[in-house]
Amino acid sequence: MPGKSPKISTGLLKPETFPDVFVQWFRTATPYIHKVRGKTFVIAFGGEVISENQFVTLAHDLTLLNSLGVRLVLVHGARPQIEEELTERGASIQYVNGLRVTDDDALKCVKEAAGTVRVEIEAMLSMGLANSPMAGADIRVASGNFVTAKPMGVRDGVDLQHTGEVRKIDVTGIYRRLDQGDMVLLSPLGYSPTGEIFNLSLEDVATRAAIDLDADKLIFLMNAEGVKNEQGELMGSLTVREAEAVLSREAGLRSKDNWAEDIRYYLPCAIRASRNGVSRVHLLSRHVDGALLQELFTHEGIGSMLCEAMLENLRPASIDDVGGLLALIEPLEVEGTLVRRSRELLEMEIDRFFVLEYDGIIIGCAALYPFPEERAAELACVAIQREYRGSGRGEALLEYMQTQALKKGFRQLFVLTTRTAHWFVERGFVEAGIEALPQAKQGLYNYKRRSKVFVKTL
Repeated sequence: MPGKSPKISTGLLKPETFPDVFVQWFRTATPYIHKVRGKTFVIAFGGEVISENQFVTLAHDLTLLNSLGVRLVLVHGARPQIEEELTERGASIQYVNGLRVTDDDALKCVKEAAGTVRVEIEAMLSMGLANSPMAGADIRVASGNFVTAKPMGVRDGVDLQHTGEVRKIDVTGIYRRLDQGDMVLLSPLGYSPTGEIFNLSLEDVATRAAIDLDADKLIFLMNAEGVKNEQGELMGSLTVREAEAVLSREAGLRSKDNWAEDIRYYLPCAIRASRNGVSRVHLLSRHVDGALLQELFTHEGIGSMLCEAMLENLRPASIDDVGGLLALIEPLEVEGTLVRRSRELLEMEIDRFFVLEYDGIIIGCAALYPFPEERAAELACVAIQREYRGSGRGEALLEYMQTQALKKGFRQLFVLTTRTAHWFVERGFVEAGIEALPQAKQGLYNYKRRSKVFVKTL
C-alpha cells in the first residue's frame, strides 16, 4: 500500500485549501468505491469496542459502507463483558492455551454477556439522529442461529466443557438476509442439533463465516496496528508465505513480549482464510478513528493486508484497460509531460501497451512502438501514478519493457521526453540527436514540442 494519500484535517489546512484536498481525496477514493459495491465483507471486533465506547464511530463507518452497497456480516466478541459477569458472580476464570474453560456457571455469564452486547450493537445501528452520519440510514440488523457448533472436548488433559468450535455456517440463511439489504450480526455462540449452546471464539466464527460465505474481505479490528517485520516496521501488505514466515520467526523467539497478543490469535486465522479462498484479510487497529475507511479507500491503507499472492502484476494491456489507462495518463497530458492520446487512438494501439496493476487497479503503463528495419523500438507513454512513485516501480516497469523489447528482437530503445531526461540518463540512456531516430520516426518528429532524444542499446 505505497504512497501517501492526502489526509483531511480542517485543523491543519487553510479554509481555502480544504475543498481542493477534499476533491483530490474523493477522486483518489473513487476506484475503491467502485470495487467494494456488491462485495461481501466479514468484519470482526472484540467486546472492547463496545465496553470502551468505540462502536458509535464504527457504526458511522459501517453505515457508509452499507450505503455504498457493501454486504456486511459483523462478528462481535464479548470477552471483557464475560469477565465482568464472572467476577461479579465470584465464579472461577480458567483458560487453557487461550481457550476459556466454559463450565455451567461460565456458560450463564457467556449467554448474558453475549446477549447484552448484541442488543447494544443493534441499538446503535438503529440510530437515525438528524444531522448525524446515521441520519436516514434505516439499517436492518439480522441475528439468529446462523452458527452450528460442536464441543472442543478435552485439550491438554482439560475438559473445556461448553467451549466449542464452528461446525457449519448457515450460508443460505445469511445470504437471504444480505440479499434483502440487511446487515447480519453473528455472536460468539453456536448451537448443536441437540439444542446445546457452546461458547465460541470470535476469530473462529469470523474465519469460518468468511470462508463459507466466500467473502471478498475478512477484517479484524484489534489492539495492534498490524503485522510488523523484524525492524518493527508495519507491513502494509504481505502474502501468505510471508505471513507464515512471520509466525515461524516469532515461534522461534523465547520472549513474545514485543509481539501483540492478538496478532498471535488473528494472523493464523488470516492465513487460514486466505488459503481457503478469501481474497483479502485485513488486520487493523480498533483505536484509530476511521481505520476501516482509511484501509479501504486510500492507496496506503493503515493496517496490514494479507493475500494469497503478490498484489502487483506487470502484463500486456487489453481493451478492457483503456478506461484505466486514460485515468492514469490524462493528468500527465494536461501538464504536458505526455503527448495527448484519445480513447480511439488508445483502443487502436492497445496491443502496444503494457500495464502495471496493483490489486486490480492500473498504476503504471508504458508502450513499445516497433521499427523493425532498424531493430529499434520507441519506449513511449511511461507513467506511474503519483501516489506510487519513488518506490522502485518505475525501474521495475523499465526493466520489464526492456525484457519485452529483447523478446521481440529489438536491440535498441529510444525515448522522446521533455520533462524526465535525468531519469532516463540515470538508467543508461544516452542523449542523441534527431538523426539517431529511425527514418520513419524522424518524419514524425514534432519540432514545436522539441522533445529530447535518448537512446539505449540493449
